Amino acid sequence: MRAMSGIGQYVPLDSPLHRLDAAAKLGITAALTVGLFTADGFAGLALIAAAVVAAVVVSRVPARAVTRGLRAVGLIVVFTVLANSLRWAPSIALVHLGPLGVDAAGLHRGLFFAVRIVVLVVGTTLLTLTTSPVQLSGGLERVLAPLKLLHVPVGDLAMTLSIALRFIPTTAEEAEGIVMAQQARGAVFDKGGPVARARAYAPVLVPLFFQLFRRADALATAMEARCYRGTEGRTRMKEDRMGAGDWMAMIGIGAALALAGWFL
Repeated sequence: MRAMSGIGQYVPLDSPLHRLDAAAKLGITAALTVGLFTADGFAGLALIAAAVVAAVVVSRVPARAVTRGLRAVGLIVVFTVLANSLRWAPSIALVHLGPLGVDAAGLHRGLFFAVRIVVLVVGTTLLTLTTSPVQLSGGLERVLAPLKLLHVPVGDLAMTLSIALRFIPTTAEEAEGIVMAQQARGAVFDKGGPVARARAYAPVLVPLFFQLFRRADALATAMEARCYRGTEGRTRMKEDRMGAGDWMAMIGIGAALALAGWFL
């Protein structure tokens, strides 16, 4: 399905998570982040990870769409494990790699941080998979509404962030298309060392940035043609409001996630 081809792109389904208000989902995601970064052991991470898996099941979003974002951070996860596991000439090592070695304490810490990254990516990806860009923009605007007292252009910030999120899967698709086109012309991206592979992607970056600037210019022209002047005086066809169920879900689930990380 084309709707699921992009990383984190909205998947229109009918599930309790899809029907939950965008502001409530933003609050739960914030609590998820707090819980993950306050967790001090695998017990807290396991409980939060179980909650994220349960949310994926409830959302009915295909697992392939949820885990697709993990490919983008795969290198970061591997680097995190290695950076915490490797020691110079450790006294007790599980594996020796010349003067370097992997000790148990470092491997434990590396796996802990890696699991934290994976759960965070899956949880935040689930937010964009179950929330349309319009709903997400409206939810952000309502969450940031108190900043209007400080004369912060909340609506413009929410719109900018929602546009950025909207074009992440589009940019990924364009990059994939350019890579395939370059491979058809004989380009090789999987040979040589890290420096050679980085140089091989130069013919991809140039047309990709050209496409991004052209798309941004077309979007700005379209907004000007529609007389867009920021959020002042702008109305919405459908005004979202948080109901009692949304408040209960945000407070209950958010508190459980935050407390799980704090006490476990």
